[in-house]
Amino acid sequence: MGAVNQIVLALGMIALLAAAGILCAAVFLRYYLHQPTDWQDEMAVFLLAGATFMCSGYVQERRSHIGIEALASVLPERINRLRCRFVDLASFAFCAFFSWKTIALFLEAYEEGQTTSSAWAPPLAIPYGLMACGMVLLSIQLLLQVLQGYADRQAPR
Repeated sequence: MGAVNQIVLALGMIALLAAAGILCAAVFLRYYLHQPTDWQDEMAVFLLAGATFMCSGYVQERRSHIGIEALASVLPERINRLRCRFVDLASFAFCAFFSWKTIALFLEAYEEGQTTSSAWAPPLAIPYGLMACGMVLLSIQLLLQVLQGYADRQAPR
């Protein structure tokens, strides 16, 4: 899973750079060359949403997400370990459910050929597919951490 997370991270960095480049080019085209574009906003949103969801497993692997550490510093170690396991398990349950719903959303958009309402009209299956794939990767990462927590009998990093 670590190798998958590294690959997805690299793709996420490329997506962020591409979104920044697209938006900068759109500003230049619109204000200096007076050439309006109608696709850049949706493309940037697709790239940013894709990078956000796809890289969530990487963030979880390193436990780099925002967390409230007020309880961790005052709870006894054993209780804190239980709290961490419970949070991982609850997070996995939520993300697994969210994965299921986003897969259903993707399949519906793909089968019905849904598109955005803009003049460009890209298929909605693209962002929904990225969202579903990212949530599945996050769910797998959380499941691995839950299983590792029970196997190691140690506090998560």
